Amino acid sequence: MKKQLVTVAPAVAMTVVSMVLTLAVVVMWLGGSMPWQIALVVGLGLDGGWLATLAYERRLAAQGDHSTPVTVVGWAFGLAATAVLVAHALSEESTGAWLAVSWLPLGAKALWLVHGMWERTALTAVALDAIRGIQQEARDEAAVARARLRAQAGTEETRLMAVTEAGSRVARVQATTAERLSGAWATLEAARQGEGTARALTCVTDRVTPGAQPRWELPIWGPFEPVPALDAAPALNDDELDRIVTELRTSETPPLSYRELSLRFRAAGHSASETRLRAAWRRVTTTAS
Repeated sequence: MKKQLVTVAPAVAMTVVSMVLTLAVVVMWLGGSMPWQIALVVGLGLDGGWLATLAYERRLAAQGDHSTPVTVVGWAFGLAATAVLVAHALSEESTGAWLAVSWLPLGAKALWLVHGMWERTALTAVALDAIRGIQQEARDEAAVARARLRAQAGTEETRLMAVTEAGSRVARVQATTAERLSGAWATLEAARQGEGTARALTCVTDRVTPGAQPRWELPIWGPFEPVPALDAAPALNDDELDRIVTELRTSETPPLSYRELSLRFRAAGHSASETRLRAAWRRVTTTAS
């Protein structure tokens, strides 16, 4: 009820002022040309029609109904009252002052229209409490969702940092290991290619078969397939070795890599040192390119 006074009180006040001003203007303006009693009846009729249509509109609004003809008649009375005030202002010396108050009938009508819209959209306290609860719940859910997203983002950032650090450590270890293996491999290759390696191994190794030289092959670095024991094959010269390498390399399309060729070479029962086999591979690939 108190909230309705916010709109109904200005409408009532402007209505009273408009009716009093309209009645006074009609009596003063028409009183000089006709008896004041008649002028009073004209003013009361104008205000009465305006007030009667307003009361009927309010009754229909209280019942949840609306009548367009009654609304049209009410606005017609308001326009008529405004027209009387404007005509009186134009006939007076202080025209601006009277024109300043000629909008009061239409203003009062507009305030009643605003009050009617207020009533049609008014809600009970229970409904307002429910709406506030829904809004508060939505705000709470939004705040929780934002907090959850921030927490997930922080967790993901921490996880990515940990994974990145672990990956960098693994990369450093792999690089160090590869460097050490490369150095060891270079050392083995240099020792194998040395001139006194065979003599040194002969001196410190017992002869298994008279007249046999101990063999020391460079180990294969990488996966390999076990090769069944075969009888010792005669040594191949460079031409035969090049021919076998060429046949094995071109046996498939695209040509075999060195590692695949080496495995197939030894699986076929051929015997050659790793150094000679690599040298044959380089000669064949250089000739083919």
